[in-house]
Amino acid sequence: MTEGVPGDVANASALDPESLGFMCGLEVHQQLATGKLHSRQPSTLYEDGIEDIEGSWPRAHRRLRAARGEGGKIDIAARFEQRRNRSFVYYQSPNAGLIELDEAPPLGHDDDAVEVALTMAAMMDAKPVGALQAMRKTVVDGSNTSGFQRTTLVGTHGSIQTPSGSVGVDVICLEEDSARKLDTRSTPDGEQVVYTLDRLGVPLVEVATAPDIQTPEHAKETALALGTLLRDTRRVRRGLGSIRQDLNVSIGAGDRVEIKGCQDLDWIPRIIRIEMARQLHFYRLANELRVAHNLPPLPEHRNQDEPEVEAEVAENVSKMMPFELHNVTTAFSDCESKMVKDSIASGATVLGLSLPGLAGKLGSKQMDSEGAQLPRLGRELASAAKLAGVKGIFHSGELPAYGITQKETDACKEALGDCFVLCVAPEWQAKLALEGVHSRAKLAYHRIPQEVRNVVIRKGAPEDGTTTAMRPLPGGARMYPETDIPTTPIDPALWKAIRSNLPPSREERLNRLSSTELSDNQVNALVSGELDDYFMDGISGELELPQKAWASALLDYGISKLNALAVAIHLRETGVITREGVEPLVNDAETEDSSTLLDWMTSEAANRGYEPADTGAVDAAVAEVLAERTDFVKERGMAALGPLMGVVMGKLGGAADGKAVSAALKEQIQRLL
Repeated sequence: MTEGVPGDVANASALDPESLGFMCGLEVHQQLATGKLHSRQPSTLYEDGIEDIEGSWPRAHRRLRAARGEGGKIDIAARFEQRRNRSFVYYQSPNAGLIELDEAPPLGHDDDAVEVALTMAAMMDAKPVGALQAMRKTVVDGSNTSGFQRTTLVGTHGSIQTPSGSVGVDVICLEEDSARKLDTRSTPDGEQVVYTLDRLGVPLVEVATAPDIQTPEHAKETALALGTLLRDTRRVRRGLGSIRQDLNVSIGAGDRVEIKGCQDLDWIPRIIRIEMARQLHFYRLANELRVAHNLPPLPEHRNQDEPEVEAEVAENVSKMMPFELHNVTTAFSDCESKMVKDSIASGATVLGLSLPGLAGKLGSKQMDSEGAQLPRLGRELASAAKLAGVKGIFHSGELPAYGITQKETDACKEALGDCFVLCVAPEWQAKLALEGVHSRAKLAYHRIPQEVRNVVIRKGAPEDGTTTAMRPLPGGARMYPETDIPTTPIDPALWKAIRSNLPPSREERLNRLSSTELSDNQVNALVSGELDDYFMDGISGELELPQKAWASALLDYGISKLNALAVAIHLRETGVITREGVEPLVNDAETEDSSTLLDWMTSEAANRGYEPADTGAVDAAVAEVLAERTDFVKERGMAALGPLMGVVMGKLGGAADGKAVSAALKEQIQRLL
């Protein structure tokens, strides 16, 4: 049954965005390469795992509760997180102080971070706000010690260009990054989540686009264009986790869902299409259920929904599906399932929830045409249960299985009816999990709920593009002013200066290098590695470094000891040190003063044997080696060059430039042949 909405759920790639009323916007969060936003601590991220820091770093233990927003209401997402009965442990990293621990008031905005955010706003032709007003955004998942995240609006009404057209930028915000999760543990008192505070407070620029994205493929284009623009400032962090993309996706028959965890741009179109298929599936399921129970049909588009009708349907469903839990632990006294048996032995209870009206509708695991799991209600119910911290649920549509026998299944059916869900956990946790299951089951009669979902990740990559529920979509009640940070006007002179001195775009950087001696590969590598400014400084600076040699050195060695590298390349190209002497001399350099480095490297080259042999010595060594291996050369031809390089270098004791030896070898071998 299609209910007038076209599309094959099992073939997500063939779904037509236009006919489905597709809407999509993008949120990009980019870490800045500045100090922390409100504490003047460095934005250092530590590689230490939990096994390294336990017992070494100070720790604090907290429970958080949701606070009322400015309007006096508690945000729905915050209320949900509070009910999960979780506690939090925070390890204080060396770059975390009293502000990160929420034991001292925050400082004003970091000047560098503000300048970078304004630069990004100007590059998107956005309008800056008149003053920076920090806001508190309620977050009760433990990722902020304070229970809120500080965020500040910087600009609005911008745009970016993509190959498929312009995309509006609604808001540009400057906000604090969250604490970094290290571990999750189960305790008798509830779930305990362990965080480290090194990332907490690192500045993020959040860019939210308008819903101008036309197709799933256009979403990938937009993410790439936006990420490139942000990196063009050359003042953002690079590396895994430094930029994160969230997708806001809906079709007309569904509703807005925010999808987090879209790290790999190549996966974005697939993730979006699977979400389109999921929304279409649950729209059709809702109408199947309504028809079966003589309820008014769900319109083809959410804009046609009538609140009175939906309220009437919800009332009927609540009467038909009351929240009644049954303790069925005794039915599993001889259960063969090791998980069930061990859980009961450790004090867990088996609670059952009856779901009348849903028999045959929970679905079974099946794959779509490209190997992703097809949407099914049973998976959504399990996702809702897992938010309480349980590992999963059993439902009647998949039993007997997992060590649960027909006998136990029949006993549950006798107590709970034809359609039911079981949860094995401590009683408080099983009850909370089944409350989530019950709420989600009732929503099966309605349009999909607005919520935040997360891409399913296995071994660092998306498993198949499917998502699971994380929490309800937050509302406006989560925001209220930050009273500890004064409002700061944006100086018009600062905005004017930023506008008149924007960093070059990627295209401008590529064009700048197009007139050099470099190959296209080197040009692209320098720009992609953000090395082109260093390249230009080197070839136009006091040492006037040769273009190809300097480009190769930057690509090989990077910029960790930039002046030492520049001096070494200069000395190598002027015949003072050998090619082999570059790396050890750069590594051992203890200063970045160019004049001091020139004297030190020249002296060290002589002391360590890195002075090039003269041309006569090189030619003589080559001639001697070739005389000893004439037959080998005649047999191998020019292929003998490689094997003989090491022999000649050995004769010269390393005091020769490999490039000079190679040239001499090549010339003399050609004469022999």
